[in-house]
Amino acid sequence: MRSPLSPSPHRSRREALASRLHARRTWRTALVVGVAILGGLAAAFFARLCDAAMELHSHLNEVARWPSLLLLPIGFASAAWLTRRFSPEAAGSGIPQVIAAAEKRWGGRWGGQRVTLRTAAWKVVLSAWMLLCGASIGREGPTVQVVAGIMRTLTRGLTGGPGRRAIIIAGGAAGVSAAFNTPIAGIVFALEELAKSFERRTHTTVILVVVVAGLTSYAVQGDYAYFGVRRVGAALGTAWIAAPVIGLVAGLFGGLFSRLLTMIIGQGDHPVARWRRSRPVVFAAGCGLVAAAAAVASGGLTFGAGYDEAKSLLTENSTSGLSLAVWKFISTLAAACSGAPGGIFAPSLAIGAGIGSVFGQSGLPFASRDSVVLGMGGYLSGVVHAPLTSAVILMEMTRDPGLVGPLLLAALSARWASGWVMPKPLYHVLADSWRSGGESMKASPAT
Repeated sequence: MRSPLSPSPHRSRREALASRLHARRTWRTALVVGVAILGGLAAAFFARLCDAAMELHSHLNEVARWPSLLLLPIGFASAAWLTRRFSPEAAGSGIPQVIAAAEKRWGGRWGGQRVTLRTAAWKVVLSAWMLLCGASIGREGPTVQVVAGIMRTLTRGLTGGPGRRAIIIAGGAAGVSAAFNTPIAGIVFALEELAKSFERRTHTTVILVVVVAGLTSYAVQGDYAYFGVRRVGAALGTAWIAAPVIGLVAGLFGGLFSRLLTMIIGQGDHPVARWRRSRPVVFAAGCGLVAAAAAVASGGLTFGAGYDEAKSLLTENSTSGLSLAVWKFISTLAAACSGAPGGIFAPSLAIGAGIGSVFGQSGLPFASRDSVVLGMGGYLSGVVHAPLTSAVILMEMTRDPGLVGPLLLAALSARWASGWVMPKPLYHVLADSWRSGGESMKASPAT
């Protein structure tokens, strides 16, 4: 006879089942956290490798300037050939591949290579090689694909918990966070660009309402902070005035960049597109020659990602903004069209810094050094059509809370102006060719 104090068999089974379920959830969470740590370590290693590659190129350029210029056509051509031969899925920035992988299930072996360890390895090696050759590329887009590949591969087969799409999106967001050291921007990027959780008109309306309310509050209360912490620096009023002007100009140039890129690497039937499809390696070498010419014309401003050049415009009274903006635009477009791995985020920030610097040096009443920051946020928003992500990245990078409102206004103005030139978001246009996962992609890998 069972004691009245002893648990019933049904209760014991329920408790045992609950215990097993809890153990499984704990194991899944621990696995995801562990893989995320590996992704962060990989992103940090990738960043250091890219920095070392740029430093080595700088040394080579100082020792032998003219021979080092030959690295550009040679590097572009070799990277394009290696990409097409061994890992077509590693071409370009990698963000379109992540978007396509998150949206649809993999179709066959090749379709599944968009986010894998193998693709991530090729992405790291070839991106570093491009930077060693002096290419105007960034590591941020590639980091998105690298971390997404690590997260997806090492959690594959995990039952229960987050699904394939959530893991890929989380990995891509972690890539942005690790690349820029901007965790909030990573979350926003996942919502705005990867997951498309925000309907485009909705988030544009949200930003517009926030900006208008913030501007109204500033007009009434001045540079008000709830706990009395105020911004140190130039008058914030000039930033509010400059933001829409700089945003419109930067957005137009950003839209032009995206339009030219999609025209050249898309499925158009004009002579340049036909040449690229029929002679991809020769075309890549030609892109390298264009990048070399831009480097000579700018005095070496176009080499690498553009971190140092953008920083100098922020911290020094430099007059090289126009030259940086024009020639960096050309060299970045050449690298993006080559078909080799490489991102456009960091070069876009450098181009935007140059545009903003032109306003800062113009002598106009509203011009100030804040123009450089507004130019970066505006141009990036114009290129990728992600105003919230662009503004948040700059907020976290500059750590200047006083520029939150003006940055949002500049990014929104840029997104609006960019839409006149490039109606559809760049990454989603490029993701179209990756969504099918067909073998035909090997003949013309999207960047």
